[in-house]
Amino acid sequence: MHFNVYACIVGCLALGSHAWLPGEHRQILSKDGVDFFNRSSLHQAGLLKKRYLPTSYGNDKNAIRGVNLGSLFIIENWLSNDIFAGWGCTDTSEFDCVSSLNNQTKANSDFQSHWNSWITQDDFTKMVSYGLNTVRIPVGYWFLESIVDSSEHFAQGGEQYLDQVVGWAKDAGLYVIIDLHGAPGAQVTDADTGQLNPSPGFYDDYNYNRSYTWLEWMTNKVHTNDAYTTVGMLEIVNEPERTWDTSTYPSAVANADSMRETYYPTAWSTIRNKESSLGVASDSQLSIMMMDKRWGSGDPDQYLTDLTLAAYDDHEYVKYAGVAETQDAYLSYSCNDSRSGNWPVFVGEWSLSVADDIQWTSGWDPTVEANKAFYKKWWAAQVMSYEKTAQGWVFWTWKTSGSLNDPRWDYQMAVTAGLIDADIDNAYTLGACS
Repeated sequence: MHFNVYACIVGCLALGSHAWLPGEHRQILSKDGVDFFNRSSLHQAGLLKKRYLPTSYGNDKNAIRGVNLGSLFIIENWLSNDIFAGWGCTDTSEFDCVSSLNNQTKANSDFQSHWNSWITQDDFTKMVSYGLNTVRIPVGYWFLESIVDSSEHFAQGGEQYLDQVVGWAKDAGLYVIIDLHGAPGAQVTDADTGQLNPSPGFYDDYNYNRSYTWLEWMTNKVHTNDAYTTVGMLEIVNEPERTWDTSTYPSAVANADSMRETYYPTAWSTIRNKESSLGVASDSQLSIMMMDKRWGSGDPDQYLTDLTLAAYDDHEYVKYAGVAETQDAYLSYSCNDSRSGNWPVFVGEWSLSVADDIQWTSGWDPTVEANKAFYKKWWAAQVMSYEKTAQGWVFWTWKTSGSLNDPRWDYQMAVTAGLIDADIDNAYTLGACS
């Protein structure tokens, strides 16, 4: 996250290709018509690896509807500040927290306890009950411990917990997007990458090579580990530097250029070569996700020669869009929000948070009963927009804790508070954009 199964299988991703996506009425269908949503059918011989079903794009509601698992495998202190505080960490990034503990055994124990309890199997049951069909899982490079340098400070033992969570998602019939959220060296100066690096270190051959190793490892895991049956998309780096950030980061343009010209093509070939070496059929390959060009790192397609099964991630936090600070303006913006850019695009992060200077005033406070109708309509407006002009959405995030206590960032809290409807289809009946 950058601080600044329900629908039918949709496709037509790129150049006539079709991505593997969730199925209507929480079905995940193979080309042979087998319903992967039912756990027993997942184990039918020869059907575990089919990742998408070619089909035509349907109506507006044929879309990914999901949530991010923020602060699970990359803890974000602003989102859940009770976690680090409970361990005695005074720092805001995982790297700095582990370093300050100066005790690898304690760090491993603390983090493993968190990984084992922050999200449980019951969470996935609840997601399905709300009509969600997808989870996006942010992961750090340090989960592949063989590529972590001795000078880098991260908790160990995370891989088994990642396997556990992905398996729970599969058992619930949920589609899974794996997101390289914390890249080696850090792709931006932001604690949300897991490492608060004063100068992003991702953009060199050494860290690119470590990322390729990570992507190869994850690709192999997806195609050889039964827990990963419903993983259909791999995002090769989250929220890289943007070309307009030169006032803060003088190297931003050069870094974005390097990423598009060097990292993206090699990341693609790494994934596809691994799939080829495993004998993965074309209809079982992963969709490969990059940030949409609207993000500001340039056109991700520029140096790619084959866009088969390409997908694009578009993050839309309206609170940062400079919208006039009235409820009507927020509704109008979202009702008319066209997420045009690369195609197919998914709004992989969004929330109900509003501009900082108004968010807790009486006219915007989500705990004030009179404001709840607005938030539900604004939620509906965003859902409809992202299902009409994109191919679906993934809300940030499923769960928060600590002092944030804000349902505008927490999907399940928002449902309980009445800001989000427990039946997503009701977004189309609230008259938000009429």
